[in-house]
Amino acid sequence: MEGWQRVFVLHARPYSETSLLLDIFSESDGRVTVLAKGARSRRSNLKGALQPFTPLLMRWGGKGEVKTLRSAEPVSMGLPLSGTYLYCGLYVNELLMRVLGQEIGYSALFFDYLHCLQSLAALDSSPEPVLRRFEFALLTHLGYGVDFLHCAGSGEEVSDEMTYNYRQERGFIASVMPTAHTFTGRQLRAFYQREFPEIDTLRAAKRFTRMALKPYLGGRPLKSQALFRQFQLPVNKPEE
Repeated sequence: MEGWQRVFVLHARPYSETSLLLDIFSESDGRVTVLAKGARSRRSNLKGALQPFTPLLMRWGGKGEVKTLRSAEPVSMGLPLSGTYLYCGLYVNELLMRVLGQEIGYSALFFDYLHCLQSLAALDSSPEPVLRRFEFALLTHLGYGVDFLHCAGSGEEVSDEMTYNYRQERGFIASVMPTAHTFTGRQLRAFYQREFPEIDTLRAAKRFTRMALKPYLGGRPLKSQALFRQFQLPVNKPEE
């Protein structure tokens, strides 16, 4: 790959004395690991730019799993995430690092990610609806094809007041026994529309995305959750 691409840095870590190893999310190539040689040196003009939440243009090359950065430049200032919203952004970045394979294109997801960051940067209220919408978008791009609008047992359209039990790899089955996996038809319609007008629907969406993302995340906890708890920010922590 030699052309310019729009990218965001998901994570940066020191490599050798003066370099950085970057996990990036690019518009065309998806998640890529890139070595930025000399990026930490005093003479580097990229020293402050290769950070999460800064829109960048990049070129890289190489045939191995780790590519070599050819050039990079910021498109604009970094998105102003702070406090709770910063930790939400770190959560979203970690999600992408954990669930996306290397060098698999997710162009539409790139713009869902950009919209998520822009929404977080503009918020002065709870970030939970923004996070839930991104999680549902991510599941869709990963090929998660659950039908929210029809009962998997009968094929009938869901009824708003009926309850449905979620079964992995099958969908939603009508049930009168409430469990942690049970949702109302009204909630399922909200999931489909990615709109959460009521607090109970928003909480139900969080329950569902936890269950749906678990197979992709495996048994390892997310570091962003532990970091969030360490600093004990007071409201609306991002969901792991």
